[in-house]
Amino acid sequence: MAHHHDICIRGAGIVGRALALLLARERLHVGLLGAGQPTAEGHGDVRAYALNASARALLQALRCWPEGDAATPVLEMQVHGDRGGQVAFSAAAQGVEALAWIVDVPALEARLAEAVRYQPLIESLDAPVPAALTVVCEGRASRTRAELGVDFEITPYPQHAIATRLACERPHGQVARQWFSERGEILALLPLGGPAGNSVAVVWSVLQERVPELMALAPEEFAMQLETASQHSLGALKLIAERAAWPLQLARATRWVGRSAEAQAWALAGDAAHAVHPLAGQGLNLGLGDAAALAEVLRGREYWRSVGDLKLLRRYERARQAEVLGMGLATDGLQQLFSLAGDPWAALRNWGMSGFERSGPLKAWVARRAMGLN
Repeated sequence: MAHHHDICIRGAGIVGRALALLLARERLHVGLLGAGQPTAEGHGDVRAYALNASARALLQALRCWPEGDAATPVLEMQVHGDRGGQVAFSAAAQGVEALAWIVDVPALEARLAEAVRYQPLIESLDAPVPAALTVVCEGRASRTRAELGVDFEITPYPQHAIATRLACERPHGQVARQWFSERGEILALLPLGGPAGNSVAVVWSVLQERVPELMALAPEEFAMQLETASQHSLGALKLIAERAAWPLQLARATRWVGRSAEAQAWALAGDAAHAVHPLAGQGLNLGLGDAAALAEVLRGREYWRSVGDLKLLRRYERARQAEVLGMGLATDGLQQLFSLAGDPWAALRNWGMSGFERSGPLKAWVARRAMGLN
């Protein structure tokens, strides 16, 4: 049966829109479900993502990279352990323009939405349509994934993330800062507002039993808690946005491609396929990596293969599962290590941080992996 659409993408978040634009460049007709919904711009969205060089190159190729101060280059990253251990990375030492870019989510979503509107090969849909391939980009709570009978193996962490934004007494200096506490909580302050900015995005992974208390604090009291947790590194802090909280988990789908009961091919991408702890800031990088890999597999297919050919789609599955598994193991290992209480464990992990700081080639290799420079 012939389909008007080559591909139907369910989910018009950042990954779904980026994938639609990549596929439209290959002259494929794409139906995008959810593209008519408004983006978060102007609705108090506090999210910001750390995007690496690979993600930036992809978005620049699509002409969707946010302009001006909506993308702040990170020149240094400082990671502090709970007993004096410290690791520092710098763009200069790595010979790169920036370690990452902290991108304002509403600005990025607006650029992607505009590009989708002006791409004639992408049609906004109000309901799913038959297609040779359906790609599910609906996020970790994906309904379609459940309808397809795909197991989503979840390991919950005893933590929630709290996100917000702060104005700081001192400029951030294009430094991303992170602290691991003795009780296993992790605070990240990510620079916003361009090179001279003095605002930061907060991602604070706290024990779940502390969430109600922290969310109920007055803004001034919450800011004081963050001043203490950040060792007063940026001076006095002021809350300039609402707080948002969500549970953290390590998760992966057992299958990323397959056929439905109606014999239609499908593939998962982004958070519908996987979730990792945010401590390394790699969640969206992995999702955009999925989009790039799937588009590349479909672009390079043999002329006689349909975009819904399962042998073709399994090339994508194998490549991305390996990449995501490695990042999941790394972030989970760090989270588990810093959740272990007691002096011996604290001494061990901070000794390990100090050793890693002096490791030379190993440290450089890890930095380049995180930057997407494999």
